[in-house]
Amino acid sequence: MAISYNKLWKLLIDKNMTKTQLRKRAGLTTNVIAKMGKNQSVQVESLYKICDVLGCGLDDISEVIPEQDNLTEESK
Repeated sequence: MAISYNKLWKLLIDKNMTKTQLRKRAGLTTNVIAKMGKNQSVQVESLYKICDVLGCGLDDISEVIPEQDNLTEESK
């Protein structure tokens, strides 16, 4: 499975907030934001901090994407 943070980036646009502003308000490192920009996994604690700043839940900022191989195996 893969993770996507596209919902987070859309939410930042809606709130007129930059990634730098989010990073500073949530107390995150630039490395965490960079990893998220590449849809890589980060610590859940970092996600909780983002949710706290934005006043939202995990499902509002991230999405789990099933890999195509898993879907084709299950349908056999």
